[in-house]
Amino acid sequence: MNTTRKNGSLSTNIAQKIATVEFGHPASNSFPSELLDRLTKELHALSKNEAVAVIVLKSEGEGAFCAGASFEELIAVRNLEEGARFFAGFANVINAMRTCTKLIIGRVHGKAVGGGIGLAAACDYVLATEKAAIKLSELTIGIGPFVIAPAVERKMGLSGFSELALNATAWKSAYWAKEKGLFAGVFESVTELDTEVALLSEKLASYHPGALIEMKKILWKGTAHWETLLDERAAISGQLVLSMFTKNALAKFKK
Repeated sequence: MNTTRKNGSLSTNIAQKIATVEFGHPASNSFPSELLDRLTKELHALSKNEAVAVIVLKSEGEGAFCAGASFEELIAVRNLEEGARFFAGFANVINAMRTCTKLIIGRVHGKAVGGGIGLAAACDYVLATEKAAIKLSELTIGIGPFVIAPAVERKMGLSGFSELALNATAWKSAYWAKEKGLFAGVFESVTELDTEVALLSEKLASYHPGALIEMKKILWKGTAHWETLLDERAAISGQLVLSMFTKNALAKFKK
């Protein structure tokens, strides 16, 4: 059951060295800025928590995994400063996932759009159901998936990312996402998905903590510059969202 809270919900349960972080929002598990900030802070805290070996990132309900950033906040952006700050929300979360000392397993039970794909791409290992179709629709409203691009390209390659980003109205299947490297496994049901997530997280949590930390460093080698790169990308999106093209597109979308 999804939360009804306007600013969404975030909860963490820690058991047997596994921290399960669950987010939710009534609008298809989208992210308002406040929820992005809370997730960023939670990831930083878990990174330092010695009682945690592995993190499982999941969302509420049975519908979408994540519809990206808050549409209501997007249409409310009034100036460059607000625009850059809005798009920096996902930049901060991706950088928190990147620098987190714990391996992050993504549990993707449904569709992912925009920033939702960025979240999945920033996980270290992702398992999904066959309902987990993906789409990058940013170009259709005059902006682009600039902030999440480094994370998506790192997982799927330039060809996979460009196919998603340029064919902005097309849904790609979970099996396509697996073929391109975004998902490590695709299952027919949520029950099967949860079984596999539990098995993997339990195995990882039983391994040498120091080995897991060093493995995380290796997986993210060469990404230190993302600290500034993603902020620069957020500024680009923040400028584009103020264009008349985007304002008109958002007005049509809202209707």
